[in-house]
Amino acid sequence: MSENIFLFVPNLIGYGRIILAIISFYYMPTSPGLAAGSYILSGFLDAFDGHAARMLNQGTKFGAMLDQLTDRCGTMCLLVTLGHFYPKYMFLFQMSMAIDISCHWLHLHTSVMAGQASHKSEAANCNALLRFYYTSRPMLFFMCSGNELFYASLYLLHFTEGPIIAGMGLWRAMAYGLLPVGIFKSFLALMQGYYAALSLGAIDVQERKEAAAKKE
Repeated sequence: MSENIFLFVPNLIGYGRIILAIISFYYMPTSPGLAAGSYILSGFLDAFDGHAARMLNQGTKFGAMLDQLTDRCGTMCLLVTLGHFYPKYMFLFQMSMAIDISCHWLHLHTSVMAGQASHKSEAANCNALLRFYYTSRPMLFFMCSGNELFYASLYLLHFTEGPIIAGMGLWRAMAYGLLPVGIFKSFLALMQGYYAALSLGAIDVQERKEAAAKKE
């Protein structure tokens, strides 16, 4: 009997992440506590689906795509809300969305075309900084969680300053402190897009050479 990969434990966790994300989207305009809690929990479970996939040997291409799409769509929808809450910075949120979606998509698509097992593998990342980013789990966790907490703190700051610590609200302090993480995360995404474009161009050149050779 063939395996039903859609019922693998990591994918079940992925479905749970999607449900939590949808709950957070629905309550974002009116219920910051419920929305933020659901959003952060959805992101936190991201670490568990990967761990389950490795522990249970249930890593699948479907699961990797589900994980990637949940991450990208979750961040995008939160940024849409932030653009509404902070119209003065709408352009910056739009650019963040554009960079995040386009560069990740290009990197993932190029990795598949190049025959790489994963867009996170060393072979799929020729740049040393990107290799370290994807192969160092502490680095990847810090950057991804820090980026999401930066946006989450901006979201919560729209409603309240939060607990006052050393004369400053917690959400404002987190937003200031994690701003460099958000900027660096976008920089890494741009690097992904740049090197993916170079790799895709190399694939085009090779395919054109092979096509020309066949005509001869």
